[in-house]
Amino acid sequence: MNILGISAFYHDSAAALVQNGDVISAAQEERFTRKKHDSGFPENAVRYCLHSSNIDLSEIDQVVFYDKPLVKFERLLETYVAYAPKGFRSFLMAMPVWLKEKLYLKSLLRKNLSHLGQLKVKELPPLLFTEHHQSHAASAFFPSPFERAAIICMDGVGEWATTSVWLGQDNELTAQWEIDFPHSLGLLYSAFTYYTGFKVNSGEYKLMGLAPYGEPKYVDVIKDHLIDVKEDGTFRLNMDYFNYATGLTMTNEAFSRLFDGPPRERESQVTQKEMDIAASIQKVTEEVVLKLARTVRKELNEENLCLAGGVALNCVANGKLLREKVFDNIWIQPAAGDAGGAVGAALACWYQYHNKPRTLNGSRDAMKGAYLGPRYSTEDTEAALAGMNAVFERLDDKELFPKLARLLADENVVGWFQGPMEFGPRALGGRSIIGDPRSAKMQSVMNLKIKYRESFRPFAPAVLAEKVSDYFDLDEVSPYMLLVADVKDELRLDMTEEQRKLFGIDKLNVPRSTLPAITHVDYSARIQTVEEETNPRFHALLKQFEAETGCGVLINTSFNVRGEPIVCTPEDAYRCFMRTEMDYLVVENCLLSKSDQPEWEKDDSWKDEFELD
Repeated sequence: MNILGISAFYHDSAAALVQNGDVISAAQEERFTRKKHDSGFPENAVRYCLHSSNIDLSEIDQVVFYDKPLVKFERLLETYVAYAPKGFRSFLMAMPVWLKEKLYLKSLLRKNLSHLGQLKVKELPPLLFTEHHQSHAASAFFPSPFERAAIICMDGVGEWATTSVWLGQDNELTAQWEIDFPHSLGLLYSAFTYYTGFKVNSGEYKLMGLAPYGEPKYVDVIKDHLIDVKEDGTFRLNMDYFNYATGLTMTNEAFSRLFDGPPRERESQVTQKEMDIAASIQKVTEEVVLKLARTVRKELNEENLCLAGGVALNCVANGKLLREKVFDNIWIQPAAGDAGGAVGAALACWYQYHNKPRTLNGSRDAMKGAYLGPRYSTEDTEAALAGMNAVFERLDDKELFPKLARLLADENVVGWFQGPMEFGPRALGGRSIIGDPRSAKMQSVMNLKIKYRESFRPFAPAVLAEKVSDYFDLDEVSPYMLLVADVKDELRLDMTEEQRKLFGIDKLNVPRSTLPAITHVDYSARIQTVEEETNPRFHALLKQFEAETGCGVLINTSFNVRGEPIVCTPEDAYRCFMRTEMDYLVVENCLLSKSDQPEWEKDDSWKDEFELD
């Protein structure tokens, strides 16, 4: 049975194909259109999913959408009525879109599917709808390695729910309780994202990365005025300070007065104030997550926990949850945001709608390392590169890996494109930029000359899974880069008295460990463990780098520049390589040196085409 899951029309549109309960393929639309966080109908992602299994739309048994738009419309109307006459301007902007498109989403989906599949509407597969948090819960539990688990979903808002708790058992999901809009931990965090001058729905991870530079001076202000957190972790927001329920911005003038000034202008200098605010909201978020988790453990008495929803991408909070041992085992959906809803909707249909039995795969999850996107043969790669007049040499792995390890050890920055593209927001060794973590200059070089982004942004380590505890205070796998742990004490470098007195961004250039490029200012790192079974070539490269240098760790950051989606095709990879100051590019078995390439006409149009965020 073929089930196609779709998430679309809000942000991060995606499609996923599930065959007889097996997640076969999944991809975000942004990777194909090159429009970051593309929210349109995922036509290209659907085409890829069908092509990956050599089927057409007529062979799909059900199409499942990850949301119930009529319930969401009900929430919008009730909210506007409750806040009237406030929000009238927002109401006038929102209603035309709903009345023309979103209210008739079933017809819109059928129209798009009909066009895509060249089918008459009556020939289309049946169209089903799941609830938003049901999609999140299904994406969290059904691919997990657990027979039973508690499930917590936290995001901005679905139809009504912003936080929901579920019990997963075999092929069943049972809703326990929820917190409803407008009281939302995800929207609270997004409000601070907006106030500190970053883009909502994409800049939250920047706020998280900024937090270690600050001091949590505003925790009491946040808890006294903005959020009332109960001992069981449930909470209510004081809506007198927020504008997102009915307005066009996240915060209002009362919020600005509370923090002594208006929101930071985007692209202006980040100050100590923003760093302290980031540290404060991060600490409050971690407190809520921990309290909720303890309550759920007590109520459900389950030893396993699954997480999904945008808040589950807060890997610092996840790391703290792991260290506190609230649950024995934690599994987090790698595409925890809306994109993952496509997978969840399809799996919910298979297990809940069709009541199919669930078979576990030992201790391994069913997401296949999140390597669910398009892949290209070396022959296709060569043809694509030749079509762009690229100069390359083809090497087999026995030649390529030792040469690449030496290049990395010599502090070269390498674009690494191989195998299937990753599903979700993280590059996991399929579409990555890699470098030597021992280099003191690498963080600055990669931020400013490769990624064209803020200098404070940390880089993540990819580490051999079997060696993770040699470098980090972590004794389990973290395949999806969703856990933060500290660098081992023995790898840390002592700071001088003068260095300890530094504040804010001045901390940036002080090496914290023998792996300075991946060690954040608080000695933490966002870890990806690489296993031979799920990514044999990336694992082999790490092994070769270890043989060359004695270090089984590489910097791993996403293969893109700021404001642009992660690359999808060999052509995307070559364009990004030529636009930046990367030294080498590896596309499958093709090695390219920047110095060998024909002159590339300088093109900064991407800075206009993609909104910098």
